[in-house]
Parts: sequence; C-alpha cells; structure tokens
Amino acid sequence: MRISDQDVRHLEALAALRLAPADREPMRVHLERILEYMEQLNAVDVTGVPPTSHVLDAGNVLRDDQVVASLPVADVLRNAPDASGSFYRVPRFVGEAEAEA
Repeated sequence: MRISDQDVRHLEALAALRLAPADREPMRVHLERILEYMEQLNAVDVTGVPPTSHVLDAGNVLRDDQVVASLPVADVLRNAPDASGSFYRVPRFVGEAEAEA
C-alpha cells in the first residue's frame, strides 16, 4: 500500500503532531511497512481459531469477602494524633476557599 505525503500530513494533523519536514519521509516509510505487515497478518488463515480476549486463562485472583469483627475503637484511636470521642480530629480544609473569598 502506498502512503502519500498528504496522508502523512493528514495523520500528523489527526494526532496533533508537528513533524519536521525531514521527518515526514521516514514516517511515510514506517507507515508503509506497518501496513505491509498488517497485510501479511490478514493473509494468515485463522479459520477455526476462536477469538480470545486474553492469551492466558486468567481468573479472578481476589479472595471471597469474609465478615470479621472490627477492631475495637480504643485500639484504632490509639494511633490518632488527635481524637475527639470516637472520631479522628483533622484540620478543616473543606469550605476554606469559600471562607477566604
């Protein structure tokens, strides 16, 4: 398949690229080689080969959910630098932009 300079410029625009004039000819040659390879792949007989979405038989590697008891609140809050009752206290950051405006 023949790729023209106009085709390269069109693809350049579609891809939002700016090729240097000296780079257009090598790009044209690369694109022609890619299309030639695709023609070779299209010539391969795949009759009877089922379509695949993955080359390996991959399965879900996550474990099933299990209900377990939660940590005691006192143990969790032991790591908190600042706690109030059974909650973490954190610096206020939501609404700061509205308050400053």
